[in-house]
Amino acid sequence: MKIVYAGSPQYAVAPLKALIAAGREIVAVVTQPDRPVGRKRQLTPTPVKSYALSLGIPVIDCPKIRDRADEVRALGADLMITCAYGQILTQEILDAFPRGVYNLHASLLPQFRGASPIQSAILAGCEYTGVTVMKTELSLDSGGILLVRRTSAVGKTAGELSDELSALSADAAVEAVEILERGDENLLIQDEARATYCKKISKADAAIDFASSDGAQVARLINAMSPSPAAYCTLAGNTVNLLKASPCEGEGEAGEVLSADKGGIVIACKSGAVKVTLIQFAGGRAIAAADAVNGRKIKAGDRFD
Repeated sequence: MKIVYAGSPQYAVAPLKALIAAGREIVAVVTQPDRPVGRKRQLTPTPVKSYALSLGIPVIDCPKIRDRADEVRALGADLMITCAYGQILTQEILDAFPRGVYNLHASLLPQFRGASPIQSAILAGCEYTGVTVMKTELSLDSGGILLVRRTSAVGKTAGELSDELSALSADAAVEAVEILERGDENLLIQDEARATYCKKISKADAAIDFASSDGAQVARLINAMSPSPAAYCTLAGNTVNLLKASPCEGEGEAGEVLSADKGGIVIACKSGAVKVTLIQFAGGRAIAAADAVNGRKIKAGDRFD
């Protein structure tokens, strides 16, 4: 079975690697175009493109895949697998693959259709999340479900959960192709009444307000925004990113540091408190709470705003 693989970020590299390791024929990779990165704005390929080129796999990178429909069709592929590709597919593209187009989506559909399923699962306090292999339709993430893989979401940052879901996606991609090759696909129709949607995350969504949220809510926000765009607040007028946290008991004025030691920095919230264990000061790298306490002299009575 000839496969076209579409993906862009690092998250999507593991499924491509797994398909290749399983001996699948990847006739081309489709990805987003090179983008300027860093202070020098140097044009940089997506991680998926870089990996494909390292193996000599043909790459189609373009702002709109619909403009390359003839080229995609000419590949003569049977199947397309997509993973965090970042573009909406047109019917012309969907029709180019006799065995269909299947997407590796990082949620338990129909929950969290859209652009930020990993962050949204953490923000919602979900005990579990996972990967859904779904047949792609024109409407957003609404196609029939081929298979699902679950994992715990408790206490994990978006970065940690993303790594785990990327590995699950790799396993799911290989299994999905095996199912399709056997002709055993029995798609489960999604329950539209249970569908939820999530938007693209922005820096504005990452502002911490200790006065309006309880400890559990603040911890979920911190973990959901880590490592990027990073939940932020201020300490002594300077912006600080909080990168890993858990809810805990405590009482005080919202934003007040109740304790600061090698175990973490405990900050009072509207109700309860949050224990921060990973922090980043402006212009610096992420450091453990113990290092922040020792090096920055954060102490009980200080205030985060």
